[in-house]
Amino acid sequence: MTILDQPSLLATLPGSYYTDPAVFAAEQEKIFEPMWFCAIRADDLPAAGAFRTVQVGRESVILARGRDQAIRGFLNVCRHRGAQLCADEEGSVGRAFRCMYHAWTYDLTGKLIAAPNMASMPDLDKKAYGLVSVSVREWLGYVWVCLADSPPSFEDDVQGAVVERLGDLASIDAYDLPSLKVGRRIRYDVAANWKLIVENFMECYHCATIHPELVEVLPEFANGYAAQYYVGHGAEFGAEIEGFTVDGSAGLDRIPGVSDAQDRRYYAITVRPQVFINLVPDHVIFHRMIPLAADRTVVECDWLYLPGVVESGRDVSASVELFHRVNQQDFDACERTQPAMSSRVYARGGVLVPSEHHLAGFHDWVRARLA
Repeated sequence: MTILDQPSLLATLPGSYYTDPAVFAAEQEKIFEPMWFCAIRADDLPAAGAFRTVQVGRESVILARGRDQAIRGFLNVCRHRGAQLCADEEGSVGRAFRCMYHAWTYDLTGKLIAAPNMASMPDLDKKAYGLVSVSVREWLGYVWVCLADSPPSFEDDVQGAVVERLGDLASIDAYDLPSLKVGRRIRYDVAANWKLIVENFMECYHCATIHPELVEVLPEFANGYAAQYYVGHGAEFGAEIEGFTVDGSAGLDRIPGVSDAQDRRYYAITVRPQVFINLVPDHVIFHRMIPLAADRTVVECDWLYLPGVVESGRDVSASVELFHRVNQQDFDACERTQPAMSSRVYARGGVLVPSEHHLAGFHDWVRARLA
């Protein structure tokens, strides 16, 4: 089939996929809970007893570092009467979690170790009534969790997405993400459906319209084709651009493993269902989405640099500002789109132009997960 034989317009998902609470509930059950979900950066738990809670689908999950330094995940539910064990998003509990309702107490491995009047309950199986654990993997310096009883292959689903985009894992290993440090973290509360954010990240038809700073740094984005559409391709910096910064000025220290072929290039990767990774020579920008409702998505964005850059207090504002503006521009566009998803005009959806045709694959994937 030649390009002339192909339709120039493809249908999108109907508007109800972005507004219907029943669709969102199905996505929580069939996408976010049974798949690998990137929850936190491992460095967010610096010492034994440190914890952070994250919403994964319909469940609140506790991530905690144990005395053996291992990170474990548990459903945030006391096994006695169901009280939420940790009400705070983050903190430290020292040696154990203690329920504020009836004082049932669990150690950092999730084992029930104490309860009032425990001596009067000789038949209480402390192991059976420990916290319910979830599967945990660490990769790229982040903690990924899966709520499924039998998690899917991490190598196929998560690492496979990187291989599909870059061609191999060695290309991302060159950036040594586990050793990098968070130079800046910004949390965005976006009044839009998570799929609108994914679709926006995957295409560049909008880049020339709303991203003047980004197009200045990456001129090829002006033609409307996203770099991640091509396996192994990185968008090249403009001839007069010195670094991936808001004004094109020089960046910071180049990550040592980055090859000459990767230098002066930008690579974008989507890891379904909720991670975006952006690679440039001197830093990495890592987005994690936390869908909370059909029309609300929290996005945590980390700017990662070499340890020496962060520890020395060097100014990272020029590089942060570039993608912070991109984020603001993107999320504003998504928030402008969200209200129209409930319009009768969009009841049957919209259309994808040729440079967006690859989004049809994402839509097919969503339909298949919900089938």
